Amino acid sequence: MRPPPKQPNAERRSREHLTPAEIDRLVAAARQLGRHGHRDATMILIAYRHGLRVSELVGLRRDQVDLRQGLLHVRRRKNGLPSTHPLRGPEIRALRKLFRDDLETPYVFVSERKAPMTEATFRKLVARAGEVARLGMPIHPHMLRHSTGFKLANDGQDTRAIQHYLGHRNIQHTVLYTHLAAERFNDFWDD
Repeated sequence: MRPPPKQPNAERRSREHLTPAEIDRLVAAARQLGRHGHRDATMILIAYRHGLRVSELVGLRRDQVDLRQGLLHVRRRKNGLPSTHPLRGPEIRALRKLFRDDLETPYVFVSERKAPMTEATFRKLVARAGEVARLGMPIHPHMLRHSTGFKLANDGQDTRAIQHYLGHRNIQHTVLYTHLAAERFNDFWDD
């Protein structure tokens, strides 16, 4: 018997990104779930702040993180451009705590067995946190990457800078976020 046809995303949710306030709710919800709330919340925070794909997040190694200098060396998948991102206070504090708890692993995010976190596990974690956060739509991990682009575009960041931050080789992939940026219409009417 065939599975039912997949429902298009547009029928499941009205948009493919989250606002910064919704990201905060998602992180808080993840922190409350299960025995590994800190790890799970840190994964969502890092994926969002750095626009990471799931494969990039679960493949993140400790040698890519320099807490002393506050840098994250991002290796992109899908033929993306690598880059070095600054780490901010909340990220550094979360990663320090995570590293204190799991001393002997080459990967940043690991399971209870000290193996790298799987993509499937992270997808389930994000979906469950989305339900607990009551965001009103089903959440998937790639929405975190879209949320990064949306936030940076709304903050007025240069499209080329966003392109390099997200590792896009083609700027046409980045322009999508400037189309979504509602802030660019703020000066259209003087009422």
